[in-house]
Amino acid sequence: MVEQEENLHYWGDISEEEYYRLQGIKGSKSFYTSPRGLFLFTRSWLPLSGPPRGIIFVIHGYGNDISWTFQSTSIFLAQKGFACFALDMEGHGRSQGLRGYVPHVDLVVQDCLSFFNLIKQDPNFGALPCFLYGESMGGALCLLVHFADPNGFQGAVLVAPMCKISDKVRPRWPIPQALTFISNFLPTLAIVPTEDLLHKSIKVEEKKIVGNKNPVRYRGKPRLGTVVELLRVTQLLSEKLRDVSIPFLVVHGSADVVTDPEVSRTLYKEASSQDKTLKIYEGMWHSLLFGEPDENIEIVRTDILSWLDDRCNTKI
Repeated sequence: MVEQEENLHYWGDISEEEYYRLQGIKGSKSFYTSPRGLFLFTRSWLPLSGPPRGIIFVIHGYGNDISWTFQSTSIFLAQKGFACFALDMEGHGRSQGLRGYVPHVDLVVQDCLSFFNLIKQDPNFGALPCFLYGESMGGALCLLVHFADPNGFQGAVLVAPMCKISDKVRPRWPIPQALTFISNFLPTLAIVPTEDLLHKSIKVEEKKIVGNKNPVRYRGKPRLGTVVELLRVTQLLSEKLRDVSIPFLVVHGSADVVTDPEVSRTLYKEASSQDKTLKIYEGMWHSLLFGEPDENIEIVRTDILSWLDDRCNTKI
């Protein structure tokens, strides 16, 4: 497990407790032991204005974690009356595991599902509607969680989901075949040639600096086993888009070079969901909810909140 400096936050020098209080929410953090015995770091963000009107289970992307800028959306949603819960997946953030190593995505899905089901059993939440929210690889994981529990969630918000690795960053043939062969012997080797995706994800230069200050962001080259697993899972997802039946909102920037907006269009077209919405934002990059100018972030947030409002019994 990785310890993060407690006095270091993306918002500055204000303590976490004080910052949450100023935002009108309550935050907590703890460790959860998954059924396979992994210690996984978790967070919650709850509204202070009254009882929550829905639960949102949040899943981060590759190399990211739940404690830096990623939590800004959970804070926003908690301010709007939603109880948000998230965990750092294996090998990420402050959770157990070799940094940046995800050998079995199916096990990560089960980690998420077991944690989410534990939250659902809390009598304080009663019969509240439950939603999934995921960014990038987290969006792909949301769909995999949906496949594992088709009736367990009332909807999903997919932000630039990695249903397929963009050809702009995907290793070229014969590299994938070579990587697969070598990973059978050296799965943890961090040698896959690729650029740091932070600079391809965040548009605003000042925000690149903030994002790069994350003390637990994985900065190494992708590990062989992780890349091979992501290639496997995204290939599987691209072949199962027709099986998606959950109500969903997918949001994507037209200028995203990390995950392909065309695949989101295909998801929208092929999914069997009766309730599905697609929003493509002209000129926006991969990091829609942090890396864009604030006015763009407000547009995306408004669309997400409107979609959630329409699927809850109450609005604020």
